[in-house]
Amino acid sequence: CSMNWIEQVTILDLLLKGLIIGIVVSAPLGPVGVLFIQRTLNKGRWFGFVTGVGAALSDICYALITGYGMSFMDELILKHHIFLQVVGSIMLLAFGIYTFRSNPVKSLRPSSGTRGTYLHNFVTAFFVTLSNPLIIFLFIGLFARFSFVMPGSPIGFQLVGYLAIILGALGWWFSLTYFVNKVRSRFNLLGIWVLNRIIGVVVMIAAVVGIVLAIAGKSFS
Repeated sequence: CSMNWIEQVTILDLLLKGLIIGIVVSAPLGPVGVLFIQRTLNKGRWFGFVTGVGAALSDICYALITGYGMSFMDELILKHHIFLQVVGSIMLLAFGIYTFRSNPVKSLRPSSGTRGTYLHNFVTAFFVTLSNPLIIFLFIGLFARFSFVMPGSPIGFQLVGYLAIILGALGWWFSLTYFVNKVRSRFNLLGIWVLNRIIGVVVMIAAVVGIVLAIAGKSFS
C-alpha cells in the first residue's frame, strides 16, 4: 500500500513541495527576518544573506526532527492523509492570520556599530532561529498539508525532499536580500510592516486553497 502511494510521488513533486515548504517557513518576518533586513541595510547584502543561511540551517534541523517524529505514525499517515491535509491547511491558515496580525517592527533592535565577521552573523542568526521551537508546529502543518513524510520511502528519496527545503529557504533569503538591497533608500519601518502583511495574506490564501483541495480529494502535487 505504501509503495503504491510513494510511486505516485515523483522526484519533481517532492522537489516542488520541499521548495514551497522552505519558502513558507522562511517568509514571515519574525525576529530573524527583521534581523536579516537590518543587517542587509546596515552591513550590506552578503551580511544579510549569511544571516539567512544561518536561519535556513536552523530550520532544517527542526524539519528533520519533525519528519523523524512523524515517521513513527506510518499507519495513521497512510490511512488518514486527506484528513491530515485538512488539519495541516487549518494550521497553516492560523499561522497566516498570526503573521498578518503580528508587527515585526517590535523586533527591531539597535544596530551594532561593527559589522562582525560572516561567521558571527551566521552563528547568531542560527541561534536566534533555534530559540523558537514553535517552528516545529509550522513544519507539522506543512508536512501534513503536502503529505511530505512518506512511510517506507527510500532514504535517498527523503534526502532530496530535505535538500529542496534548504534550497527553498536559501532562494527566499537570496531573493529578499536582492530586493531589500535594491530599494534600501526607500525601505523603512512601514515597508517591513507592509511586506509582512502581504506574506500573511499569501499564506492565508494558500491555506484556504489547500483546505478546499483536500476536501475535494485533490492535492497540490
